[in-house]
Amino acid sequence: ICMTFNNSAASLIKHGFAREVEVGEGLDLLQEAQERDLVQFGENVQRRVNFICNCCGCCCEAMIAARRFGVMNPIHTSNYLPELDGELCNGCAKCVNVCPVEAMSMVSANDPRHPKLHRAKLDESICLGCGVCVRNCSRDAIRLQPRGERVITPVNSSHRTVLMALERGKLQNLIFDNQALASHRAMAAILGVILELPPVKQALARRQMRSRYLDRLLGIHSASTQH
Repeated sequence: ICMTFNNSAASLIKHGFAREVEVGEGLDLLQEAQERDLVQFGENVQRRVNFICNCCGCCCEAMIAARRFGVMNPIHTSNYLPELDGELCNGCAKCVNVCPVEAMSMVSANDPRHPKLHRAKLDESICLGCGVCVRNCSRDAIRLQPRGERVITPVNSSHRTVLMALERGKLQNLIFDNQALASHRAMAAILGVILELPPVKQALARRQMRSRYLDRLLGIHSASTQH
């Protein structure tokens, strides 16, 4: 279930790619998405959000990218991480089955009295903090807790990827030929890196991209940083 707003929605409706819905139906769709264990996330802006995605783990390109390229964190996480209570977990594996990015797994509980007993284990490095696992735990063994440090985009890996592409003259291939960058959020991570590059590297990016959009974006960013 994909929702768009503002000018983006108007354009999609005009060209027949979306239909207009009233507020009530929109809220019902959000509730249905939650009941179907879809991952709900919106555009990473404070005002005038242009889209809210309600994604499954099997079809959504962003979720697929998160599983395949989790180390690059192509999707912005929430400010929360699941916290597991080993005493309450009975090893039912519901959380493992519903996790859209395979951040949950089952490991031995190391209980001599119950050698076959398993417990859920979280891989924090790829967890989105979406809360789907929390909603599916019937024993309240999982709770969302604030992250110690908010993770938006890991600067090191993203910068490394962009710089390698620049050095090899392949920035355009990184952006246009990489299916992992098909989502708005993954593309935003790459553009965010380019905006923070030193002037010489930005000039190199402009030369390789030959994009009026990128030229305009860099111009606006440069003007805003000078004020």
